[in-house]
Amino acid sequence: MALSPRNDEPSSGCRTIPLPIGSARISRIDHIAMLGRPKFVLASGSPRRLSLLNQAGIEPDALRPADVDETPKRGELPRACANRLARAKAEAALKSVQLDDELRGAFILAADTVVAVGRRILPKAELVDEASQCLRLLSGRNHRVYTAVCIVTPKESFRQRLIETKVRFKRLNEEDISTYIGSGEWRGKAGGYAVQGIAGSFVVKMVGSYTNIVGLPLYETVSLLGGEGFPIRFGWLNAS
Repeated sequence: MALSPRNDEPSSGCRTIPLPIGSARISRIDHIAMLGRPKFVLASGSPRRLSLLNQAGIEPDALRPADVDETPKRGELPRACANRLARAKAEAALKSVQLDDELRGAFILAADTVVAVGRRILPKAELVDEASQCLRLLSGRNHRVYTAVCIVTPKESFRQRLIETKVRFKRLNEEDISTYIGSGEWRGKAGGYAVQGIAGSFVVKMVGSYTNIVGLPLYETVSLLGGEGFPIRFGWLNAS
């Protein structure tokens, strides 16, 4: 008497690779796709952006920080500045990758974050006076954080998005400002503050992406990469 097929046997022609009991069964197609993950390059030396990518389960194969003059042009609006700098960083990283046999054809991700009050672009503060001026300007007011994300596909086409988050700070007194300056967290940060640190306690209201303020809007970044065929879920199985 012929036995009927088991209910858990695949009905299609796609074979499965047997794994130890208790493990998920992965199709041969998925297995091949995992082995063939394309290279990924982050065009930034920012530990914040790297940490955010790791949070999404993405581990870059290389970092290629772009040496780009980030000074805004005269009369340049915040949105235009962020878009221009993200594209410039992506182009600089692409030139570097084209000279590297191991990375040629990689996905490249570049980003630039701008903090603005109205049309005024705040600096990435390096000096105490710069940071103090930024905090006094932001005190008790609304401001906007723009991050432009630019990816380069393996076919060297460019995809770009601009994300905006609205933020309102509490009114800061001189003790708040001087003590925060003493923390050193502001150094090198757009607008003179790092929202993922002490300055998070300054935020009264936020409308939009939190990770955008940190420096890389995860939802939009992952959507861009996934839309161009990058295997976003590749690293999820090993995430702890």
